[in-house]
Amino acid sequence: MIQRPEYLNKLIAFKDKQLIKVITGIRRCGKSTLLEIYQEYLKEHDTADEQIISINFEDLDYEELTDYRKLYAYLKERLVNGKMTYVFLDEVQHVSDFPKVVDSLYVKNNVDIYITGSNAYMLSGKFATLISGRYVQIEMLPLSFKEYMESTGSMNDRGIKYAEYLENSSFPYALELKGQPNEIRDYLEGIYNTIVVRDIVNRKKITDTMMLKSVLRFVFDNIGSPLSSKKISDTMTSGGRKIDTKTVEKYLESLTESYIIYQAKRYNIKGKQYLKTLEKYYVVDIGLRYMLLGSAQADSGHILENIIYLELLRRDYDVYVGKVGEYEVDFVARNYKGTIYYQVALSVHDETALQRELRPLMAIHDHYPKFILTLDDEPEAQYDGIRRINARDWLLGLTD
Repeated sequence: MIQRPEYLNKLIAFKDKQLIKVITGIRRCGKSTLLEIYQEYLKEHDTADEQIISINFEDLDYEELTDYRKLYAYLKERLVNGKMTYVFLDEVQHVSDFPKVVDSLYVKNNVDIYITGSNAYMLSGKFATLISGRYVQIEMLPLSFKEYMESTGSMNDRGIKYAEYLENSSFPYALELKGQPNEIRDYLEGIYNTIVVRDIVNRKKITDTMMLKSVLRFVFDNIGSPLSSKKISDTMTSGGRKIDTKTVEKYLESLTESYIIYQAKRYNIKGKQYLKTLEKYYVVDIGLRYMLLGSAQADSGHILENIIYLELLRRDYDVYVGKVGEYEVDFVARNYKGTIYYQVALSVHDETALQRELRPLMAIHDHYPKFILTLDDEPEAQYDGIRRINARDWLLGLTD
């Protein structure tokens, strides 16, 4: 079992705080396992078994508890008087009117609530209004490259393992299938079909499943490229698959809600304002992309960009595509500590390529850190304060 300490430490930090802990992320990224690890932590720190109530709503044993009244009665009966009761509701979106249950538990003394869900819509609308200011969200992703390396028992052979990481998938269970490409493909197909059919088609009542899949394939095929709903609509229509802009927008919203793709908005660095057009999209797992499109179609530069984008999310940054004059900065990463700028390229051995990556960063006239991340196996270099470092070292946390 992979421990996922970064996520575990976040749960520990919020233990016993009067906040609803909401853990979100794509199916099979490890949310249920994280809850199991945290429950073991609680038991190791003087929490009795009866103080822990844990329900996974994808387990048929709890099917009747998807009625919110029955669930509330079940939980209320098991609360421990005078002691903290830790309540874990896994994939809670399966419960009708689950916000009523969560809110009723929240107002009770000595109840610490943890819920998970595989859809971002869970935190929209009525529920978000009901618990506004009373929850903390922990967004999970599949394994990072560092976690993948650690799972192999050795930090050597980074180049070989980076290729494995892309092809074998970053979903935790895929590690159990290592060396079995057909089984990995079947596993990823299962995740893909569950998300598209059960989480999107059924919930959103979409009638044209094939068109939804076509939009997703288009996005997968264009990761890291500027896209708009109109561009997708026009391109697909000209290719013989007629679809209007509003339908594309609806599909993109559904796909991002299910965490299978992520949207990076554009940001004007000089004007310090967000732009509303030509966003970029990234896929949650490159293995899923290979499963759908094959590795032969892979643009290695955009795939590296995808990996860097996800890692910045793991490090708790808000990530944007930067615009500075006529140039584009691959990533503007912002959090409470400040801003960092990143350019991502497979290689800058060629002087023309190096200057192309330096130009946008040199056009930024502030004092925030600036990096170029590449797969070149050379010592770090600096150009007027801009650091060029190896992307794999950066992913492994080996650079400052």
